[in-house]
Amino acid sequence: MTTTISPELVAALKRLRLGRILDSLPERITLAERDGTPFQDLMLALLVDEIGRRQNNAALMRARDAGIDPDMVFERWDKTAKVGYDKRVLQELTSLRFIEAKRNAVVLGPVGVGKTFVACALGHLACRAGFSVRFERGDGMLRRLKQSRMDNSRDAVMTELTTIDLLIIDDFALEPMTREESRDVYQLFVERNGRFPTIVTSNRDTAEWLSAFDDTLLAQSAVDRFKNNAYDLVIDGESYRARLKPKIEDAPPPSAPVTKSPNPGRRRLTPRTR
Repeated sequence: MTTTISPELVAALKRLRLGRILDSLPERITLAERDGTPFQDLMLALLVDEIGRRQNNAALMRARDAGIDPDMVFERWDKTAKVGYDKRVLQELTSLRFIEAKRNAVVLGPVGVGKTFVACALGHLACRAGFSVRFERGDGMLRRLKQSRMDNSRDAVMTELTTIDLLIIDDFALEPMTREESRDVYQLFVERNGRFPTIVTSNRDTAEWLSAFDDTLLAQSAVDRFKNNAYDLVIDGESYRARLKPKIEDAPPPSAPVTKSPNPGRRRLTPRTR
């Protein structure tokens, strides 16, 4: 028997912005009546449901604002992938203790092994834990900073990048940087180091990052500070992207072509033969 919720209760819950409780309220009441659940326990269960829903929605919004791929979560990681990594390091990173300790993380490895996936999945965990996160592709971040010089917004952009709880820089140091870009990265690394954690993914070892900078002294200072305060997660193996490639059996069955019937009283137009 389905429990009927009175219109007055529905209106009151919606006025208190608790309308989503109505999704589970009839079932909760039915189970409580069947099991003789005390009223306080019923109320607690309803409020716990609502707290969980709001926390989940807040995490989703933080991940969206961060620019993180919504599909790159550890729940969707293919554990059968033929890639190798130190599971102890990954376990330490997933605990998020590195964020509290204000330490960095470097995810290294060849193309396609899942570096971006792991970095984004860690970002999702951080969003669920209530941290603010920002995902930036290395080249995109440098273009953004270059543009900020033209519209006089550099201070605002740099403040955002240097104070976000967790910054993720994907595909770093793939190409040589100009002098201005080198200075931007130097400032970013130095100002975040020891204050806010940063995750960097790269195809190149940290020792090779030096050659990407225009200024050797800036490079040595920035990279030395960063890498000596970072966990190293090295992933090696076959391309993980091959497992994400769509297959014929995954595609939906072809649907029959839809033919629109001509309107009554209108002449059907026949295409000309060229």
